[in-house]
Amino acid sequence: MKEKIYNLLPVFFQELLITVFNFLAYKKRYGHRYSHFRQLFLQNRNLTILELKEQQLIRFDRFLNNAVKNSNYYSNYNIVPLNNIESLPIVSKEDLRLNLDSIYTISKKRAILSKTGGTTGKSLEVFYTEENMQERFAMLDDFRSRYGYELGKRTAWFSGKKLLTRKDILKNHFWKTDRLHKVRYYSTFHIKEEYLLAYVENLIKYSPEYIVGFPSSIMEIAKFGLRNELEFPAGTLKAIFPTAETITVEMRLIIEKFFKAKMYNQYASSEGAPFIFECNHGKLHMELQSGVFEVLDDNNIPTKSGKLVVTSFTTDGTPLIRYDIGDSIELADEDDICECGNANPIVRKIIGRIDDYVYSPENGKINLGNVSNTLKEIDGIIRFQVVQNDLHKIQLLIVRDHIRYNDVMERKFVKNWRDRIGPVMELDIKYVESIPVEKSGKYRIVKNNIKHLLD
Repeated sequence: MKEKIYNLLPVFFQELLITVFNFLAYKKRYGHRYSHFRQLFLQNRNLTILELKEQQLIRFDRFLNNAVKNSNYYSNYNIVPLNNIESLPIVSKEDLRLNLDSIYTISKKRAILSKTGGTTGKSLEVFYTEENMQERFAMLDDFRSRYGYELGKRTAWFSGKKLLTRKDILKNHFWKTDRLHKVRYYSTFHIKEEYLLAYVENLIKYSPEYIVGFPSSIMEIAKFGLRNELEFPAGTLKAIFPTAETITVEMRLIIEKFFKAKMYNQYASSEGAPFIFECNHGKLHMELQSGVFEVLDDNNIPTKSGKLVVTSFTTDGTPLIRYDIGDSIELADEDDICECGNANPIVRKIIGRIDDYVYSPENGKINLGNVSNTLKEIDGIIRFQVVQNDLHKIQLLIVRDHIRYNDVMERKFVKNWRDRIGPVMELDIKYVESIPVEKSGKYRIVKNNIKHLLD
């Protein structure tokens, strides 16, 4: 009903609703503790590695005690010091999904909800406390502020928001603007050759100071601009902040070349993973103030390059303790010290999940972020995989919970896909008992076998 009303409204009132929605969300994100955290992180920028580790020890002890005291799931955990963290169990995504009700430490009424898109094929509903949410945004904004960003600076945002109507598409109008906060949201569902000129021309006209969002979508626009020798004006764009996807060397080169601005990478997650930020010297730093990072091999032994297991201090509402987040990183040598002044340990590479996409002849490339977001508001899908062997057809393999997944959920899931691929493309749904992993042992949510037809 809300979507139908929104679609009937003139653009002015649609954008007014977006502004009101953001205003209400920002009241929670930038509440009374936000300023305190911003000041704290500003003061802590020059802490030594010993001081950072001391803070990490204190916060780990406080966080673990809170989880044991208030979460049924963690109530039997031993209270151990950080140097004995390996004695605690590792929590998988499936453990988290199946036990969320007993993991939560606060009620839904008191919580700020975060619904993950599920790049591994599983969606989760995470509860944040207001203080945790304010701390996370303060830490993120402290990072971005190093490149001049503050809320209210003119920003182009590429994310999974579905804000366009059929009239917008017919008019080649692929954006909606929150004029109060100076944020223009560009659709990432319509990144298609015939529409890309409209994107480029509007970005040039809008002249954002910052670009935030899915790098695969931003890259397609940059590739189009370079291919057609379009000139993005130099000097207006100050920084690009990618989200949700792994950054490749190709992405960085193409995006920075066209937009004539540096990209600064970041790592976190909707579940609340601790942060990894890129400094102005191009190095990635694990923020020890935000949590504990363990890099483990297949036998759960510490290693330099392997799976990432996290304990996040900003997840009191849904505690993440030794959570296998499904990504991989490679650590730099311990004696690798960055000239930027940030003493936090250095990550050589975020391996993450290899970015992939589905191609729709009607709407173009559907990136991994938008594929994962098809799970939002869907209950009962344990795992899914999308396979594309044909230009005009995709197959969805679904492992379902027979109790929670019903006809209503199926219709919602199909609608989410139709919003992305359009009404024409064939959509074949197949329910299976399991989805095998690759030879590498990794699970892929997207298997695109027609890339050779598109590149």
